[in-house]
Amino acid sequence: MTAATHSTLFPQVPESPDAVLDGLDPEQREVALALHGPVCVLAGAGTGKTRAITHRIAYGVRAGIIQPTTVLAVTFTNRAAGEMRGRLRQLGATGVQARTFHSAALRQLQYFWPKAVGGELPRLLERKVQLVAEVAARCQLRLDRNELRDVTSEIEWAKVTQTVPADYPAAVAKTQRDAPRDPAVLSQIYAMYEQLKRDRSVIDFEDVLLLTVGILQDRHDIADHVRGQYQHFVVDEYQDVSPLQQRLLDLWVGDRDNLCVVGDASQTIYSFTGATPDHLLNFRTRHPNATVVKLVRDYRSTPQVVHLANGLLSQAHGKAAEHRLELVSQRDKGPEPSYTEYPDEPAEAEGTARRIRDLIAAGVPAGEIAVLYRVNSQSEVYEQALADAGVPYQLRGAERFFERAEVREAGVALRGAARAGGNDSLLDEAEGLPSQVRAVLSTKGWTSRPPAGSGAVRDKWESLAALVRLAEDYETAKPGATLSDLVMELDERAAAQHAPTVQGVTLASLHSAKGLEWDAVFLVGLTEGMMPIAYAKTDEQVEEERRLLYVGITRARFHLSLSWAVSRSPGGRASRRPTRFLNGLRPGSAALGARGGTGGTGGIDRGSGTAGGEGRTPVIKRKHRGPVLCRVCGKTLTQAGEMKLMRCEDCPSDMDEALYERLRDWRAGRAEGLRQPAYCVFTDKTLMAIAEAVPGSEGELVVIAGVGNRKLTRFGADVLAICAGEALDEERAEGSGEE
Repeated sequence: MTAATHSTLFPQVPESPDAVLDGLDPEQREVALALHGPVCVLAGAGTGKTRAITHRIAYGVRAGIIQPTTVLAVTFTNRAAGEMRGRLRQLGATGVQARTFHSAALRQLQYFWPKAVGGELPRLLERKVQLVAEVAARCQLRLDRNELRDVTSEIEWAKVTQTVPADYPAAVAKTQRDAPRDPAVLSQIYAMYEQLKRDRSVIDFEDVLLLTVGILQDRHDIADHVRGQYQHFVVDEYQDVSPLQQRLLDLWVGDRDNLCVVGDASQTIYSFTGATPDHLLNFRTRHPNATVVKLVRDYRSTPQVVHLANGLLSQAHGKAAEHRLELVSQRDKGPEPSYTEYPDEPAEAEGTARRIRDLIAAGVPAGEIAVLYRVNSQSEVYEQALADAGVPYQLRGAERFFERAEVREAGVALRGAARAGGNDSLLDEAEGLPSQVRAVLSTKGWTSRPPAGSGAVRDKWESLAALVRLAEDYETAKPGATLSDLVMELDERAAAQHAPTVQGVTLASLHSAKGLEWDAVFLVGLTEGMMPIAYAKTDEQVEEERRLLYVGITRARFHLSLSWAVSRSPGGRASRRPTRFLNGLRPGSAALGARGGTGGTGGIDRGSGTAGGEGRTPVIKRKHRGPVLCRVCGKTLTQAGEMKLMRCEDCPSDMDEALYERLRDWRAGRAEGLRQPAYCVFTDKTLMAIAEAVPGSEGELVVIAGVGNRKLTRFGADVLAICAGEALDEERAEGSGEE
């Protein structure tokens, strides 16, 4: 084993407490040294929050300020808790408890139950959906597997928000929640479910928290025992705590103040499960003497990715937006995010697969690439496109499309109808392959209109709707195709995707991508109705969708691609619009008014604004355009490079070649003087656009894509002089070296 390998896989334990602090930036170091009193760490995406809090615990332990057995660090997933324990071991802080809320509560419940209640703790119900199914049957309701999952999720939401069955209908109305069934019916199911658990002496995972809360509230001796054991608390992902988890945390902490919470309100994307950022946002109100540290140095993403993320949040509304963090990238410059409009969904998937194949060929590992979408039903077209391109992939957070229960059941039904042929009464009035498929799938839950709300019922409908669209596309490609032909096509597609699990491109929903990162991220399907999702009606729901897109953007380290399709299928009506969230951020779109936040200005520089204060260079307003058209052939431009040139790549150019070369020579000198790469002054495409337009004024120069007010101020005079044929003095030509 080489020394390098050893240092990578088995890092040396720091020799001293001070060595634990080595390598921390000033803000992370401040977190590590804040060992007393309430501490609130507002940590943006990629800012090293786990590093900061684990080094805080380790420094306190190694310095003898904190006893390791008195620390309880809680988070939300077993993966995150395991990562925290691993880092603490590497820092020499063994003996610290790092657990999920449920794991910590269950451990305490098992220990104190005999003393508090007597006897053995009731059996833990691993899968409550089976009990919900029995309750539904007793209520004479027929719920399929997906509906059962939705009803079960509603019961979980009610319990973590501390809503009793009788209050459930009012809570739904107050929160404008989309219930999968009539709230009165769900209230009845919820009440009977609770009664059946009591009758059978079983508890569910939410009961673990509720019962622990009950014991700590009622038995002061047990509460004192717990508080004597744990005296220092750390809570990760604090923006995701539910009211029930906060209640438990309050009982753990008691009247002490050794509490450190870490979170980012801009990454609150699980409100449908009961999570709320209010506890994070109100922490300073509850703890007026709290130390608040903001981590904004982003070590994950390039300045280009961070710039887009900041711009997205600059347009946000609501309380979380008022506390947004303005990230500052610590990485070298990288490529600009790309924005691509495709004519239809298959073209978007195929184009994405081609770009992924090119990245892999250029040396980016397949495992460092992800395709992220809003709902799981979008995966099928990307599974197929990647399979066709010979690119390995793996699905995260969902079953493979053809392995989903509803898709397998639909396949059986279609196969049976194909076998019966004209003897199937379902097909009597169905003309054409798509009509036949719709008729068959209508028996499995497909309808011409999607169900309201989100959840499993919607997911099932989306899966069946994908099969209907596949039938429509298949008939378009192969006129006269029969139901048997389609069944064979489905079998071939399923077989092609049943390969062993490989280290490949990750396909995942945006929700399941939280906490992960890749070198290259493709955000796909970014159209109105999908982002934000159609059932996001209230301002709060729409803002959560914006935060979901923010999470997606900040998963990318280097390459970021955003795309959408104006039509669902080839030849379809181009009626779709790109998401409103990118207005003013993507080339050629109109900007929205930015909103301030605690982090600073932020946003994407679109060249708009007014004259600044005294001594500042006036800012020239740039008119925001609609679709960008090629000035030669009139075609709508979608590629960033083409938009800069204002023409298609293959359309004839009227560029002044001599002017272009003079601009390149000038740029080389300025870049050398600034000690920056040449593209930081202007890219080749921007220089080509300047050489084609030959601007004669600041107004004509600033509207060229890639210039903008900032570069107009720094380089405008030189560029206009070169375009006018004037000679620059030697100092200006070579650059003064100013920053």
